[in-house]
Amino acid sequence: MSDTALVLGGGGPVGGAWLTGVLAGLTAAGIDLAGADVVIGTSAGAVFGSRLLGGVPAADLYQRQLSGADAVHLPVTARQTARFLWAALGSRRPQQSVERLARAALRARTCPEAEVFDTVGALLGDIRDWPERELRITAIDAETGRLEVFDSHSEVTLLEAVAASCAVPVVWPPVTVAGRRWMDGGSRSTANLQLARGYRRVLAIVPLPQAVGPHPSASRQAAELSDDGTRVALLSPDRAARRAMGRNMTDETRRPAAARAGHAQADALAPSVAELWQG
Repeated sequence: MSDTALVLGGGGPVGGAWLTGVLAGLTAAGIDLAGADVVIGTSAGAVFGSRLLGGVPAADLYQRQLSGADAVHLPVTARQTARFLWAALGSRRPQQSVERLARAALRARTCPEAEVFDTVGALLGDIRDWPERELRITAIDAETGRLEVFDSHSEVTLLEAVAASCAVPVVWPPVTVAGRRWMDGGSRSTANLQLARGYRRVLAIVPLPQAVGPHPSASRQAAELSDDGTRVALLSPDRAARRAMGRNMTDETRRPAAARAGHAQADALAPSVAELWQG
């Protein structure tokens, strides 16, 4: 077994803000998250995993949430929400659920694909190259519902991989990368902990522990890893963080409070996380 895997889940702008608070809090406690043997990023986790391994300090990611930088204007209408829920909840079978969601995403009239690339490019800043440390980014093939994992060996750029992972179904269009259409990697699992199988120690920071639909929760995936002999720490928002985040994960006004809540949660959990990560 390899050693450490850092799993960063999706959760929109607000969930991403909470995630940066956790990253900053744990890093301030002396925990070297960027030194993980692999980082597995899904959606917002793909953005911040790329930036973390690209050399951006966790404290800077956190401060940008507090200052209002890295804003993502992602207005979601009631009609879009209804279409998303109708598709994702229309089957009790995971594969059929994600296929329904993929068809809805392909049919939806949204913005041009270029807008997704522009938004994600702005979030990545000047980071365009795959990092030296192993980074895996998840996306869903919108034509088959199949999970794909992009890395430095894939014939796609980092920007393309992250944009594919962030293409929220029905809200943003599936993006075209390597001749296929791709949508949000969190469509069937918000964190994809199963990709950390084979690592001795796994730290999963997951803003939304359950995808919409009949899909395995992050806690179930963590339990399966534990059953295989992996030591797992799963961090998801506590009650105070959930209050700070609210229910709308695209509400820009919530980002500073969500980030602070993540930092406070990390401060409390740092000793137990350090025991796992450094033990």
